[in-house]
Amino acid sequence: MFLVGGSVAFVKWYKYIFARTVHGVIVSVERPAAPTALVGVGAGVDSATAALFSFAVAIKEKSGEIVTASTEDRQWAVAQTGRCVEAKYYPYPPWNFEKSGTYHDARLLKLYDCGQPIEQPAAESAP
Repeated sequence: MFLVGGSVAFVKWYKYIFARTVHGVIVSVERPAAPTALVGVGAGVDSATAALFSFAVAIKEKSGEIVTASTEDRQWAVAQTGRCVEAKYYPYPPWNFEKSGTYHDARLLKLYDCGQPIEQPAAESAP
């Protein structure tokens, strides 16, 4: 029973277990589709809204690796090339053969000027 429950939890929470935090400079933030007007109501509106706020994101880390992801996070609309960023990338699971090894749902955690240091929380000192 524990094995079955653990397997179900692993499948359900895979993207959170193997999420990657990316720190670096934004190389590109692009809309795959041009913004369009939304007309009408119904089932198609949700998919049209998702397409409207869809972005492709590329961030260059200090190691030189450029990490890419797709996202529907509206915060990326204000992100600009050349700004520094901290983002969370979620991987597709290996059983999704078509997209395995790539990332989706990139979440913008921090956006800042590269010349400005990020305020780090003070380390707690032991008495």
